Amino acid sequence: MAVLVDAAMWPAHGRMWAHLVSDASLEELHAFAAANGIPSRGFDLDHYDVPAERIDELVAAGAERVTAGELTRRLIASGLRVKGRDRH
Repeated sequence: MAVLVDAAMWPAHGRMWAHLVSDASLEELHAFAAANGIPSRGFDLDHYDVPAERIDELVAAGAERVTAGELTRRLIASGLRVKGRDRH
């Protein structure tokens, strides 16, 4: 079980954003996010959007830095992935 963070590659609101996910459970993800001050408004069904400047801090807190491809593969394998067509 791990919390994963990828590289910030998605621009929005004048900054770059990364994804924070769990490869085990949404409970693990929400607990990690809350413990690290990630606001709940950043949650998007299967991940949190986190700004680039928080990545090193999240890794220091225990998140595993992975590529975007690895993050996606592990999220799919966990069964937690929400497909784009299922997002509203």
